[in-house]
Amino acid sequence: MNLLDLLIAPAHAAAGAPQAPSLLSTLAFPIILIAIMYFLMIRPQMKRTKEHRAMLEKLSVGDEVITNGGIAGTVRSMGESFITVEVADRVEIRVQKGAIGNVLPKGTLKSV
Repeated sequence: MNLLDLLIAPAHAAAGAPQAPSLLSTLAFPIILIAIMYFLMIRPQMKRTKEHRAMLEKLSVGDEVITNGGIAGTVRSMGESFITVEVADRVEIRVQKGAIGNVLPKGTLKSV
């Protein structure tokens, strides 16, 4: 008997030999966890990205938009990656296409 046996009880053999967990039960939890993460996090984000991309493709000159920063204006010209938005009379700003958050219904800005 050594000093370590006093601190940690020695393991005794069980009546039957312990069975090793099967490969299926070992991999089931991580697979279920990945599936839950996919359906709760990844899939909805992919759907939002797809909808945003479709909205940007439909964007045309004259549309009323709101940027992600909250600036509302009318699209005056479009480039490959930038859009010119008129926010007031003869006041135009250039924003990235991806910064457009929403397209407003026609006449929304004139009613304000």
